[in-house]
Amino acid sequence: MADRSRHLIGLLLGAEEDWPQAFEALLQRVGPVTLDGTEHEFGSRRLTIEPFDLTDPVRVGLVIDRLAYWYYHPREWLKKAALMNGTYLLNSPFTFQAMEKHSAYCAMLRLGLKIPRTVLVPYKNPVDNVRWAYTSAKYNKGFDLDAIAEDLGYPLYMKPFDGGGWRGVSRINDKLDLHRAYDQSGEMLMHLQATIDYDKFARALSIGAETMVMDFRPDEPMHNRYAVSHNFLSPSAGHQTVAISRIVNAFFGWEFNSCEMLVAGDSVHPIDYANACPDVAVTSLHYYFPWAISALVKWSVFSLATGRRSSIDLRTERYFEIADDESLDYNAKIDGYLALADEHFETEKYHQWCGDHLGDFDARIRDWFAGPDFDRLLRQTVTTTYPANEHDQFFAHFKGLIDHWLADQAR
Repeated sequence: MADRSRHLIGLLLGAEEDWPQAFEALLQRVGPVTLDGTEHEFGSRRLTIEPFDLTDPVRVGLVIDRLAYWYYHPREWLKKAALMNGTYLLNSPFTFQAMEKHSAYCAMLRLGLKIPRTVLVPYKNPVDNVRWAYTSAKYNKGFDLDAIAEDLGYPLYMKPFDGGGWRGVSRINDKLDLHRAYDQSGEMLMHLQATIDYDKFARALSIGAETMVMDFRPDEPMHNRYAVSHNFLSPSAGHQTVAISRIVNAFFGWEFNSCEMLVAGDSVHPIDYANACPDVAVTSLHYYFPWAISALVKWSVFSLATGRRSSIDLRTERYFEIADDESLDYNAKIDGYLALADEHFETEKYHQWCGDHLGDFDARIRDWFAGPDFDRLLRQTVTTTYPANEHDQFFAHFKGLIDHWLADQAR
């Protein structure tokens, strides 16, 4: 008789209900997985927030975190679980805290990626610290905000150095916009970032060793921002967008993250790629929602069943060695970085493992999304998201897009 190993996945959640319910339902359809004589079973539980002793045992072996980037108490619990108990975290609270958007820009500039020119400007208003007035009076150097903006060129964007859900992001078209946005920034520390003329705004969602690049339209309403569009990039740009998203994640030790890129022809410019809680709502992802949830389930069970461990040492010097190699052009460096990323994510092993142990899981996924349980989830989500007079309209909208996905999968 095979040994048994029971794995528990913890969900650390905020206000979301749609994708957690889908995740829980699909995880139940994984079934036992036998590997090297051991039968692995998987379950999940939603984590609660309460006092904890630093030596308390932790039952869950892996945590999918959607809260700790915003809420310090669970963030510190995650650190304790990782350091004391070896709990596997898809996104490291250590690197997300240290490598906010500003540090992430710097690191990827160091690798030679095409980040638009970015300038960090001092606070508009003094920080709430009694020592600041003296320091500011003695050491703060005056600067010409208009001159910086003129040098970057209009239009440009002003956004907080640490980012977060489009908070404080402003498109700056002229001097009036510039001073209005800076005056409103208060105690937020802001970047000014140049923009470029682009053909496509690509948003790549990476979950472990899988990446989906989507045609993103930021000016559309949320339910219509992700276009169902295939082959919307050139082969070169498509390769770069997948590679850059995965390179970013491997470099920082992130496994559940989105990367936004402006694409002009074959030139790809990352603009935002430190997203601790990437969008996975059915009401925005729609067509791509089944892929996202199935990838999240697959990566979680793969990581637990194979005993994957979080990496404390990120070994970033290996990336810098490629960056500093003058014999390599840009494309060769991207391929070199991608090889390191695929090594980090065990990409080949992951896909082989899924083929060997989850052979009929994709069919189970299709059956669930075609069945009444998903319809109930979608109806519940639409009912709690939109006004009553729009329920039928949006249910039909999202159901039609999921049916489109099902039809594509059948082909």
